Amino acid sequence: MALEHAILVSLLEKPGSGYELARRFERSIGYFWTATHQQIYRVLKRMENDGWVAARDVPQQGRPDKREYSVADLGRAALSSWLREPTEPESVRHDLAVKIRGAAFDDPAALVTEARRHRAAHEERLARYLVGEERDFTGTDARAAGATGTTGTTEAERELQHAVLRGGIAYERMMLGWLDDVLATLARFGPER
Repeated sequence: MALEHAILVSLLEKPGSGYELARRFERSIGYFWTATHQQIYRVLKRMENDGWVAARDVPQQGRPDKREYSVADLGRAALSSWLREPTEPESVRHDLAVKIRGAAFDDPAALVTEARRHRAAHEERLARYLVGEERDFTGTDARAAGATGTTGTTEAERELQHAVLRGGIAYERMMLGWLDDVLATLARFGPER
């Protein structure tokens, strides 16, 4: 997937400025695709030049005008074409897994700190995902907004967004289970062996 496609999806969900897009990447799109502010602005400029997005200046009170982007017909067509292309299943590239295999030829216990660091990062990400799920999909406010249609999203948008988030939650839970197994295995080869 190219960053362009993630931007098109985000802008179809809601038009916005480059800054607003970057915030969305930090808050929700970042569950499955990351990009820096600089990357987003650079790609937006290229997409505007290619006719994929349209931009308009929006006056703001007490602040400089902002440039708000929306998807143009060419961008919608490009996304539609991309959605119909087959996607190859992703191969896993995991440095920690290679280190764990390699630890058999060194000191397995030396990886405990690294495995714990990875576990803490996945635990933190899972907690963020669960907070986002509560806020956006399962909490009382989210259910009320979805039932009354006040969120501005269609049922299909909400359900598909939630499906992606559920995939992230499942992945983080799987990683935590695997890292618990790794830590238990490494403990068997600790100093007291």
